[in-house]
Amino acid sequence: MAILQDLSQSSHEDIAAELVLLREENAKLKLKASQRGSNLKLTAKGGLSLYGLGRFPVTLYRSQWGKLLAMVPEIEAFIAANADKLVTKDE
Repeated sequence: MAILQDLSQSSHEDIAAELVLLREENAKLKLKASQRGSNLKLTAKGGLSLYGLGRFPVTLYRSQWGKLLAMVPEIEAFIAANADKLVTKDE
């Protein structure tokens, strides 16, 4: 990652070039973040966090994950029954 230099003595062209480099680096970082996919992490308090579904992770404890996984057929049926009303969000 580039570190900003003291630009107070830089010319307009130098600052413009630095801005271009920073924008390119930012675009690469955004692309890298979007390609990461989902992953799981154990939290300090013993929860399980699922990353990659949205901006924030989904964190539940083991018993909560068990309840959620047991509901998969019910969730799938609900989604199928309400597919025309549900919005999809592809990131």
